[in-house]
Amino acid sequence: MYNVLVCDDEKDIVSALKIYLTAEGHEVFEAYNGEEALQILQREEIHLVLLDIMMPVKDGITTMVELRKFSNVPVIMLTAKSEDTDKVLGLNIGADDYVTKPFNPVELQARVKSQLRRYLQFGGSVSISNKDVYTVGPIVLDDLRKEVTLDGESVNLTKTEYDILKFLMENEGKVLSPHDIYVKVWKDTPLGAENTIAVHIRHLREKLEYNPAEPRYLKAVWGHGYKIDKK
Repeated sequence: MYNVLVCDDEKDIVSALKIYLTAEGHEVFEAYNGEEALQILQREEIHLVLLDIMMPVKDGITTMVELRKFSNVPVIMLTAKSEDTDKVLGLNIGADDYVTKPFNPVELQARVKSQLRRYLQFGGSVSISNKDVYTVGPIVLDDLRKEVTLDGESVNLTKTEYDILKFLMENEGKVLSPHDIYVKVWKDTPLGAENTIAVHIRHLREKLEYNPAEPRYLKAVWGHGYKIDKK
């Protein structure tokens, strides 16, 4: 179906990922360091890259910087739980998403499908110019259609949930207090705003997070409020 480049210095991981991806019908190209990955990207048509961070010869961060000089192919970083700083750095220099080892096959396949869908939907580019479309990781809110999707699948939200999500996505990365959210969405004086907003955020997490108990996108900043981002 699509060409996926897997780059990791651990051959067992490459083999496991190849099994998952070929089962979905993809052609898998293998690389074991960043230099090999860049060579493949220069000569093959690749639709998605799974890129490890810690590798010999050329690490994932350096490789990410170099490939962005000539390609906008979507990149999912492969990280260990201890590599939080590198996750943020990878996203800041052009990676589109990350998955943490050990992989959950279902989550991995969902992320792969999401990135391929977005990349191909927008003609080989992951940038979205439509100011009415907001995207955070696999979550897309199309305000013209009043539609929210997760990995391309429609998500049924209440009007209040939709309005809260839109406000958060309009201010991606910013911390918004329960007071601010309540005034924006209800257009009224906040009364018991913290508990009200907390309930709606919980419902949004249940619909939009892979693991609502450990939210990746809809985050609480204790004592301050909530924000949405993909870091």
